This record gives sequence, C-alpha cells and structure tokens, in this order.
Amino acid sequence: MTKSRRSFLKTGAAATVGAGAAALAAPAVHGQSMIRWRLQTYAGPALAEHVIKPAVDAFNKAANGEMEIELFFADQLVPTGELFRAMQNGTIDAVQSDDDSIAAPTDVSVFGGYFPLALRYSLDVPVLFSQYGLGEIWDEAYSEVGGVKWLSAGAWDPCHFATKDPIHSLADLEGKRVFTFPTAGRFLQKFGVVPVTLPWEDIEVAVQTGELDGVAWSGITEDYTVGWADVTDYFLTNNISGAWIGHFFANEDRWNELPDHLKTIWRLAMDSSHYYRQYWYWGGEAHLRTQGTKMSLTSIPDDEWAQVEAEAVKFWDEIAATSERAARVVGIFRQYNEVMAQAGKPYRYSCSPTIAASPLAWPRGMRHIQAGPPAKSSAFPPAMRLRHHNLPTDSRACRIA
Repeated sequence: MTKSRRSFLKTGAAATVGAGAAALAAPAVHGQSMIRWRLQTYAGPALAEHVIKPAVDAFNKAANGEMEIELFFADQLVPTGELFRAMQNGTIDAVQSDDDSIAAPTDVSVFGGYFPLALRYSLDVPVLFSQYGLGEIWDEAYSEVGGVKWLSAGAWDPCHFATKDPIHSLADLEGKRVFTFPTAGRFLQKFGVVPVTLPWEDIEVAVQTGELDGVAWSGITEDYTVGWADVTDYFLTNNISGAWIGHFFANEDRWNELPDHLKTIWRLAMDSSHYYRQYWYWGGEAHLRTQGTKMSLTSIPDDEWAQVEAEAVKFWDEIAATSERAARVVGIFRQYNEVMAQAGKPYRYSCSPTIAASPLAWPRGMRHIQAGPPAKSSAFPPAMRLRHHNLPTDSRACRIA
C-alpha cells in the first residue's frame, strides 16, 4: 500500500505485473468473515492523515471484523483524473475527492472543488447540501450516470494563492503558472493565470525547479501540512472561494451489497470526517496566519478585488446556461447568499456581487427582494453598483443595478 503507482512502474518488475493487475481488477471480496474495499483519496499521505485516515480507521474498528477499507493516496492506484471511471468499472470501490478533479461526467461536477466566490465559510457547504437541496440534486445527477453512488458532501479549506513572488495586484497574477483545480483554473485564466496539471506528488519539486510559480489549491493549513510552505514565500489573503466542496463516492454495486448496519457505520464515519475538517481547517487557518513563520501575507486591495467578484457573476451565468440543473444550482447559490446577506453578522459582514439576482430563472418559490435606494459603496465599478432592501444596515441584500 505504501508504494506509489509511479514508483511501482519504475521498478519494471515484469514478473509481478500479471498478478498485480489481476489483484487490482478483482471485485470486493465478500468472504465468510470479511468484506474488503479499496478507497482512493485525492490527498497525498500527509494530508490524508487529517482529511480521511481517522474516518477510515474508525470505520474499520467499528466494523469489528465484518469489513475493512484499505486506504490509498493520490495517484497511488490510478491517476486522480481517472478515479471516476475506475470506480464505475469496479477497479476500486470508493473515492474521496471533489467531482471536478475526478472528471465525473455530470453537469454538477463543475461545482465541485472551488466554484468561484460561491461560498464564504466552510459551514456554508453542509447547509447548502442539507437544507437548500444540493444533496438531492447531486444524488439525482449521479443516479442518471449510473455505476457510482454519491454518498456525502463536506467542506474543506478556502482557496488561496501560495507563490514564490508576492502578489499585490491583479497584474501580478499575469503569466503565473499555478497548480489548481479544473474549474478554478478556467476562471483564473481570465486574469492571466496559467493553470498547470501535474501529479500531486510532483508539485513541491515543480515549484522548486520553477516549473510552477505557485499553487491555488488550498488554504494555509494545507500549505504547511504538505510542505508547500517550504517552497513558497507568500500567501495571498484574498480567496476565490471560502471552502472546497468534496465528496465521498462508492461503486454502486459494492454499496448496494453492503448490509444496512455497515452502510450506517460508514455514513457515521464520513460525518466524523466532515466534523474533524471543520475545526482542523478553521483553527489552522487562523493560527498559521498569525503564528506561522514560513510565509509572508499579502493582499490585493478590496476595490481591485471587486473586479474578480464582477467576473464571478459572469462566470456563474456562463455555467448556469449549460444545463437546467446547473441553472438550479446557481440559483440556489444566489438564494442562499442573499439570505446570508439579509441575516447580517455573523453570517455575512459585507455584500458580494456574486449573490445578486440574474435574468436566469431562480428555483421555484424563491422570494425576490425588491431593490431599494442605492447603497453607498465605492468597492465596485458603476456597472456593479449595489442596491439594498429597506433592511437594517447589517442586513443589506446585494443586488446588481
């Protein structure tokens, strides 16, 4: 299990290829005493110690010999970009990842990972999936594809730039070669960023050699945990998303074969993973921003960052136009952010144009707030001038003029 896929291939051990391939392709074993699953995470070993291993260890203990999940790390059995197909055809039994990185063939995969400026806090994710209908939408989307069962969604860290050179303005992003997620990279290209795809295990060396100028893949907690803080010098405090949306998946047949009590134990283990990450990231981000010694903090001014927020509005509309279901998801993001803005502190301390209304259809039953007098805000260009409802100052609902 400790050998990576890459190091295994480098050994050239031809005599073991046939046996190894047969073992990898074998279905989950339902023997007299043990069910065995192979689960591959998107994360490398150091990160997996926090984002998945405690949950797997707890499950294996609670399963009491009836079932065991064997954990594999990023790219260890198959490349991350091939995880969906490998799980669908039964090569592996389960996956922890965002749907964007594993190339899931659904119209909601674009929202996995970091969807630009959709989320402010990590708690936004479980609320959206549990109370605003995203859970039902994801279950619907994966049921249509078949072969894979979507099980659970949770929140990870915010998305920040960690770079070798300081970033003080949008102009400083021009030409930067950055390791990031597919949809985030597509959005960041609008500002001259060059997204680069490499195996996860190669990122640190790629930054050292100059193949990469930095990463936009995580918050500062992961930068320190996986070693990127050792090869980058600057951390940009502006983020393009306040949380990463990740999921647990399983091969549909393997999931259906499990007895109900083992399904329940695994669901509880997944929830324990979601809980652990909530406090690990929340505490880690604050601690390392204030006590970390490896990276200097930089910021892009709010009035300039407003250009990123304005582009996010256009990007949301582009994605919403791709399918009826994508439009539903974007509508829910807008509805949710508008509710948070109305609720005021501590839910939201300022408005963002990403929550504004759009000509696109919103979900049925969504209440539109009538725009009131223009709010006093110099943070956005005239085309993005904000308006507010007749609510207390702390509860302004943002609208596009």
